[in-house]
Amino acid sequence: MSLTKYEFRAQFRCTNDACRKTYPLNQVIYSCKACGELLNVEHDLEPLKKIPANEWKSNFETRFRSQTFPYSSGVWGKKEWVLPHLEDENTVTSGEGGTHLYSADRFAKDLGLSGLYVKQCGISHTGSFKDLGMTVLVSQVKQMISEGVPIKAVACASTGDTSAALASYAAKAGIPAIIFLPENKVSNAQLIQPVANGALVLALETDFDGCMALVKEVTKEPSIYLANSMNSLRIEGQKTISVEITQQLGWKVPDWVVIPGGNLGNVSALGMGFELMFELGLIDRLPRIILAQAKNASPLYDSYKKGFAEFKPLTAVKTLASAIQIGDPVSVKKAIRVLQKFNGIVEIATEEELSNAAARGDLYGLYNDPHTGVALAAMLKCKERGEIRDGESVVVISTANGLKFTEFKVAFHEGKISGTDMRLKNSIRPCKANLSSVLEILDSQLQKS
Repeated sequence: MSLTKYEFRAQFRCTNDACRKTYPLNQVIYSCKACGELLNVEHDLEPLKKIPANEWKSNFETRFRSQTFPYSSGVWGKKEWVLPHLEDENTVTSGEGGTHLYSADRFAKDLGLSGLYVKQCGISHTGSFKDLGMTVLVSQVKQMISEGVPIKAVACASTGDTSAALASYAAKAGIPAIIFLPENKVSNAQLIQPVANGALVLALETDFDGCMALVKEVTKEPSIYLANSMNSLRIEGQKTISVEITQQLGWKVPDWVVIPGGNLGNVSALGMGFELMFELGLIDRLPRIILAQAKNASPLYDSYKKGFAEFKPLTAVKTLASAIQIGDPVSVKKAIRVLQKFNGIVEIATEEELSNAAARGDLYGLYNDPHTGVALAAMLKCKERGEIRDGESVVVISTANGLKFTEFKVAFHEGKISGTDMRLKNSIRPCKANLSSVLEILDSQLQKS
């Protein structure tokens, strides 16, 4: 049965169940004009259901890491589930997706798990999972421009990774990019990426939430298109992470997925990916989800402890996990819906816990950024409490390449992060250039091991 035989359709729909107003995908809109709630991209399930589940699996497997354009992208290999109307000539891709599912088998054995996997979303063109959403958003913008929509630039607020992704994809498409960053709160590796790609970078004397407030004001001008995750086009690319994980596990669903959360778009995205697979019969159950927050920026955790009865934004305090230092996440209602449906847990990690967890994971061959450290710390706490049981399988989402946070790694191993476990610290040993000095150090170390 040919995939091209059916007409696949998608539109924006209001997330408010009492409203449900729809809008075309080529309209410049980020929230419902009727009630103000955020939108989702909604796919017409009937044409999708005409394709048997096994045929979807076969097609996705055939396309995975293909050399055929646009299927070299893990996102566009699932085009019918993302933007089915997109013309190939408007697809802006850098080969994102198709990332490795790292099997931390020795770590899993030590924890009593049947499997522990780390989805390496940061092994991507700009070094973070944000590429998955940005390929969709910028491609849609390019198509809209080709259709005569007068968009002059794309803009975002960022703590680093979003700005890098937007600047790169916009540069590839030939569309100007405007970046709002909080001054002195972004790593040098992240800061230089949008600069190198020619974006207009504004360093503002505020935090991320202040940058977000300003970019929402600026993008009220319809010729400047908003690229933050409150724009649900971003979620469409990121939801393919769920499909890749399941495919890489032989179309088996893990018991748990652990996701670090800041603006909370990613937990919404992964939830939607699993829900779509369930609706179309590719999987027969949903995983449980752990949403991990840094303690210094944990408004959703506070809401979770009260049964999500209320949500109160807060002023985030500085955290090593700078990309999730967000006190007023825009996708909070979407995230709560997913967590409730997936019987989810929200857990926090202190600065010491996230640093130790990242370093502990590194000893099993990983190279963790601090946000993955938050997820690992949350996973370890849930395992210690018995919520994650022996024999279960866990997938941890790694959102960024550890090389973007070299200062964090150096500070840990130089003992500069207060309260961390110094047993995990490693040092470079000065040694004289002669055999006896080398052997003396080797003998000492091998006796310890």
